[in-house]
Amino acid sequence: MALHFTSEQHLDDDVLEREFTLGEIPGILWTPSSAPAPLILLGHPPLGLHKMYPRLVARARRAAADGFAAATIELPGCGDRPRWAAAEQARADLRRVMEAGEPVSDEIIDALILPLVDKAVPEWQAALDALLSLPEIGGPVGYSGGVISIGVRLAVVEPRIVAAGFFAGSFVPRSMFEEARQVTIPLHVLLQWDDEGNDRQAALDLFDAFGSKEKSLHANVGGHTGVPQFAGDAAAQFFTRHLK
Repeated sequence: MALHFTSEQHLDDDVLEREFTLGEIPGILWTPSSAPAPLILLGHPPLGLHKMYPRLVARARRAAADGFAAATIELPGCGDRPRWAAAEQARADLRRVMEAGEPVSDEIIDALILPLVDKAVPEWQAALDALLSLPEIGGPVGYSGGVISIGVRLAVVEPRIVAAGFFAGSFVPRSMFEEARQVTIPLHVLLQWDDEGNDRQAALDLFDAFGSKEKSLHANVGGHTGVPQFAGDAAAQFFTRHLK
């Protein structure tokens, strides 16, 4: 798939922001003035790039200040991409059980997450092919945030990703625990201890399952959106250690 830039603007901290399309997939690339730069792929929840933009650009600016390029792509069935009936049904089923105060079944979690992982991971790999061909991007590559199951699969199948920062704040299908045992790259895992929608024990079990020799778990009190500022500093230091 060919990458085409569709717009560009200079942010006030000397960061170049360019929107692009990769086939039918929209994305955004942020590059610092120091090139070529290592690359951090910015994962995000399936809420759409427009909705996530303020948080993504803040993360990208932090990455650029540390000397990294950052890039993201729209997830399948999200934002302006075509709706995807199975995903819409899975989200509706999830809303129904959560509103009723019922436990979320393995079947709902599998339907919600596994097809998304199967579709999104090859797209992230295609984006990586295109981005690494640009002169302003050098290796190595890190992956940060987003749906943790997408990050796990990428860490297993994509040898160009040498370190990953995960946010333990999304549902994890049981089959992903087997994949987690195959992850060997350094990991920095962030856990909000009082995350309303997250099964804390499942997050701890997933961390235990990771096969990485270097893995650290950073737990902070507070809900899903209450991540403290210093937690971002620690994640930035992790990427500086492994990508510089």
